[in-house]
Amino acid sequence: MGARLVRGTRIAQNVALTYAVIAAAALGGAWYFQLALDLQPCPLCLEQRYAYYAAIPLAALVAVAAWREAPVSLLLAGLAVLALLALGNAGLGTYHAGVEWKFWPGPSDCSGPVLDLSKAGSLLDQLDKVKVVRCDEVQWRFLGLSLAGYNVLVSLALAALAGWGIVRIRR
Repeated sequence: MGARLVRGTRIAQNVALTYAVIAAAALGGAWYFQLALDLQPCPLCLEQRYAYYAAIPLAALVAVAAWREAPVSLLLAGLAVLALLALGNAGLGTYHAGVEWKFWPGPSDCSGPVLDLSKAGSLLDQLDKVKVVRCDEVQWRFLGLSLAGYNVLVSLALAALAGWGIVRIRR
């Protein structure tokens, strides 16, 4: 039983660390596009980052718990939460990509017609300085996928990684 526990904790630790590194790289990539390439995120883009903000410290916590040989049930629960976070984020990314492809309407705060504020005086001058980023307009594509599409792929890979870890530990 001791060897199985050590193997399970080692698997959980490796999966959690890999998850944290991939999630941090995805978040770093999003920040790079925003800060270095000046592609400002829309509200849905920002919401997709929440899963990474939650998952990175949780994955680090699971890795530390595995290193400290925490109960396998706790490690499995941590990996399950990571898988659910990734699946939820893949769903949000799919929704966002569908909005970009005009498959369905997006949220009213970042899609649809822009109001004409030409009679608002100095308010209009202030608003001219603000760049409104719409959720239904793609700023960047590579190989036909937007950043929302790539987020779906990364999130599905993270969910598969966490699921693989769960299956391997339970064996």
